[in-house]
Amino acid sequence: MTVLLWAEALVAAILLLLWAGLQIVPRPFAPLDAAGAAVERVPLPEGLPEPVEHFYHRLYGDEIPVIESAAISGRARLRIMGIAFPSRFRFTHDAGESYSHSIEATIFGIPLMRVNERYAGGHARLELPFGVTEGPRVDQGANLALWAEAVWFPSVWVTDPRTSWEAIDDETAVLVVPYGDEHQRFVARFDAESGMLRLLESMRYKGEESVGKTLWINEVKGWGSLEGETVATEAEVTWFDEGTAWAVFRVEEVVYNAGVE
Repeated sequence: MTVLLWAEALVAAILLLLWAGLQIVPRPFAPLDAAGAAVERVPLPEGLPEPVEHFYHRLYGDEIPVIESAAISGRARLRIMGIAFPSRFRFTHDAGESYSHSIEATIFGIPLMRVNERYAGGHARLELPFGVTEGPRVDQGANLALWAEAVWFPSVWVTDPRTSWEAIDDETAVLVVPYGDEHQRFVARFDAESGMLRLLESMRYKGEESVGKTLWINEVKGWGSLEGETVATEAEVTWFDEGTAWAVFRVEEVVYNAGVE
């Protein structure tokens, strides 16, 4: 009986230790050793759906920035195999063309799992600790991620001539983005009071083995100021069938037009 009690106490202590390790927020990636170039501004296009026009006026005023590249860094919580890991991330974008993701899930602030993902030329490669994932369904999801992550530089949704907006109602519009020779669509929902973007919804394959698509929800939880720019500082990503967010991103650094090499 004594041995059993000691074993139970040991298991409880290990679980408590692991829990404590998952509460430690990792240090952020080192600041980028690059300065953003001067950003050109152009007039906001005419003919946008009312909630879209209202959003851009609230965010930028009458002129919007032309973002050619962006680097977004910060910290996150990622649910992996049911466990929420404190993480750090850096996403770099050649706006509307390609991206690179560097993510580290940690325990006690120490990297435990590293994820490197790249999407370029219409093809994605996801390098995980347990293998590499590629294929047409992965590509489909990656292209949606390319445009959804432009929530951190949303002017590209109107400055890129390949994109367009379709009106729905006073609080909703459809964003149409290129996907090779085809198009993909997001339902964009805007806050009735603030006019700011609240949700982007699309149908996405979870992975290469997925039989069908699942509703993929990107929610902006907060807007704030970084380096004098208004940015979506907190965002959550949710698969509809899971019910709760599997990723929560908190942005701490943005650098525009500095190149993505």
